[in-house]
Amino acid sequence: MHISDQDAPKSLAEMLDARQSQGRYTLIRDDALATLGTSESALKKAAQRLGAKGRLAIPHRGFYVTVPLEHRLAGAPPPDWYIDDLMMHLGRSYYVGLLSAAALHGAAHQQPQEFQVVTDRQLRPMAAGRGRIRFFTRRYLATVPVMEVKTETGVMRVASPEVTALDLLSHLDAAGQLGHVAAVLVELAPKIDPGLLLEAARRENGLPNTQRLGYLLDLVGAGEAGARLAEWVAERRPRYRALRPDRPSGEAQKDRRWRLLINEKIAPDA
Repeated sequence: MHISDQDAPKSLAEMLDARQSQGRYTLIRDDALATLGTSESALKKAAQRLGAKGRLAIPHRGFYVTVPLEHRLAGAPPPDWYIDDLMMHLGRSYYVGLLSAAALHGAAHQQPQEFQVVTDRQLRPMAAGRGRIRFFTRRYLATVPVMEVKTETGVMRVASPEVTALDLLSHLDAAGQLGHVAAVLVELAPKIDPGLLLEAARRENGLPNTQRLGYLLDLVGAGEAGARLAEWVAERRPRYRALRPDRPSGEAQKDRRWRLLINEKIAPDA
């Protein structure tokens, strides 16, 4: 739709208001410069003024997020409102993963303190208001099965339950500890398809973490979810590996089903 010069926004504040009325909460700096015909310095000052008033958040240079009234106290809308636009702006493939994905799949044992995103290149953490985004990397991102989940402002890409379960073992620093992963699996396991989990494990070719995941599924009484994994592990006959690779396992008991050395007693976090 053509916008006449009379209707065109005259300031950054007017531009944000116009976009918000259309349900759009993000703005790229270069688009603002082109529309407003202003200088970079003038736009920067306008953005700083709106930021000081709590009207605008900038999680990344050149990427603006409108802060609606109901989110002024938090300093910004939640990251799921703008993550898809942000990653498009950065030119990076991504999916929402780990504890954030687990919570979206109903495994909200403990709400993550950060919004966890998996991408194909290491990015520094970002923040907008109280919202914190932490990035994790993985190879072959394009082949990972993801789901499109609706948000308040559009859609975002979210890891499948099966990928989420495997990722929690691959990025244990994101999950906190094995006991926390086990607690998440209690709620996530009903969403896991054993066949799709096997496909994801084969695609990852990450046998050690597959063994650990299978053990944890058994531990929380969700052995059916890992039944196909157990068959695959038995066929591969991997060497025994430590359940906790960062701890000694010389006197550890052996778990023959998963070919693990159980060097930590795990109790799912309450």
